Amino acid sequence: MSPNPLGSGQPRPAAAVNEDIRALARSAWGRPLTDEERAAYELLVVEWAAAERAEVVAAA
Repeated sequence: MSPNPLGSGQPRPAAAVNEDIRALARSAWGRPLTDEERAAYELLVVEWAAAERAEVVAAA
């Protein structure tokens, strides 16, 4: 999983973050997420939402 660049100015593309979310889900397939995985998932969702917003604004 790539580092979260939210503090670096430009978010990663939403598709890249989505792939990290999918990879996390695949690694936990068939079992509940650990506390660490849940925390990583929550950060990824926040990063993904920021990337989506940035892409919508850029397209406008």
